[in-house]
Amino acid sequence: MTRVTCDFGDTNAKGAVPPVSADVIFPSSRFPNYKIGPNNQIVEVKQDSKALTMKEVVARETSQLLEQQKRLSVRDLASKFEKGLAAAAKLSDEARMKDAASLEKHVLLKKLRDALEALRGRVAGKNKDDVEEAIAMVEALAVQLSQREGELIQEKTEVKKLATFLKQASEDAKKLVEEERAYARAEIENARAAVQRVEEALQEYERKSGASGKQDMEELMKEVHEARRIKMLHQPSKVMDMEHELQALRVQLAEKCKYSIQLQKELARKMGEGTVSQLYELDGTEALGSLLQIQSCSLAASELSECSIQWHRLACEGGKQEPISGATKPVYAPEPFDVGRILQVEITYEGQTTSVTTAGPIDPAAGLGNYVEALVRRHDIEFNVVVVQMNGTDHTPEIIHVLHIGRMRMKLCKGKTSVAKEYYSTSMQLCGVRGGGNAAAQAAFWQVKTGLSFVLMFETERERNAAIMLARRFAYDCNIMLSGPDDRAAPGS
Repeated sequence: MTRVTCDFGDTNAKGAVPPVSADVIFPSSRFPNYKIGPNNQIVEVKQDSKALTMKEVVARETSQLLEQQKRLSVRDLASKFEKGLAAAAKLSDEARMKDAASLEKHVLLKKLRDALEALRGRVAGKNKDDVEEAIAMVEALAVQLSQREGELIQEKTEVKKLATFLKQASEDAKKLVEEERAYARAEIENARAAVQRVEEALQEYERKSGASGKQDMEELMKEVHEARRIKMLHQPSKVMDMEHELQALRVQLAEKCKYSIQLQKELARKMGEGTVSQLYELDGTEALGSLLQIQSCSLAASELSECSIQWHRLACEGGKQEPISGATKPVYAPEPFDVGRILQVEITYEGQTTSVTTAGPIDPAAGLGNYVEALVRRHDIEFNVVVVQMNGTDHTPEIIHVLHIGRMRMKLCKGKTSVAKEYYSTSMQLCGVRGGGNAAAQAAFWQVKTGLSFVLMFETERERNAAIMLARRFAYDCNIMLSGPDDRAAPGS
């Protein structure tokens, strides 16, 4: 007979497992591994004594998650939960494999016990005792295996709970990710809408401010020029000193001319000219920018208010008379059209006519030509004026207007509003005021078009004459002869 011996003493001592408590402690981070050794023996692979238990691993992962909670995004948390779910699934697969291995162990133990039972009936004596001892060992091993299976079942239950928890956490994380994504999309749309509203508001503001920006710049340039002018006034330079000297020389020259004219008149009276011509005389400088006034020089002269007066132009002494339309007052201010011509005034009283003529042609104003040449270089020239009359009706001179004289047209503005503007045409007229008055040398008549006319008062005589000369020069470039009513332009004028 064959004798079967099996020493299970050491196995029972080493394989004894303490009872499982309610609070399960996993012996390792994975299930124990078994394999069939030589002679169909069950061999348990030794585990590393330094390996952490499953509970410690879970605790460590939980602490790491809590530490990283503040700096992990929702996407990172979802990734962590998905990794944990994959690990739980892997542990579940290992548990199923262990169940299969445990089933194989039960089958082997049952076959071994049946073989020992059959052997016990065939042997007697000491061999029978050995067989019974072997059967007891097999039964003890079966009990130990059952205990281990109970532990495995508890571990499996814990793993299933952990897998369920991780699966739920993963679903919650995915749901949270979707919610955060939807919230982020809503925030992005709101931000885009806000940016679009801001862009529309900026575009609207640019459209509104674009029109006024140019005007503001022009006003700023005007203020800068005015500031420079004031600075030059307070800080005289060599140029201004020369200007003052020139002005003094002009005054002296005007006085000399006036004195010369008086001497010529005295000489004419002493030489015994006709008594009719000696009834009246012209007072004033015979130059552009001055004011000529008829004065009586004899007691026999009639009152000028009772006489009929008409001013004429003569190309030369004794030449053909050209009546000046509208010049029917005792006072007349020469304009640029009169330069180089002789002025003659006819005074008629009760059918008798007396003529008074200037001593010579009207002289140009000193320095006016250079001033006009300097202004011609500009694209648009501006003059401050006051409207005295409009369409023959007196106008209260309260607001200062600006007269723009350009190369193609003239424009009158009050602030930012255009009162009148017109291109140079045959219907436009511009000349000095011929209605008399003490300020006639500073006033000009401007007919914009038929049915619209103004009488403008300039700041100085020089600016009035410069404005008339500039406008006539620009109009001549446009093939337009700009003059006064019924005026005939001389060749080359």
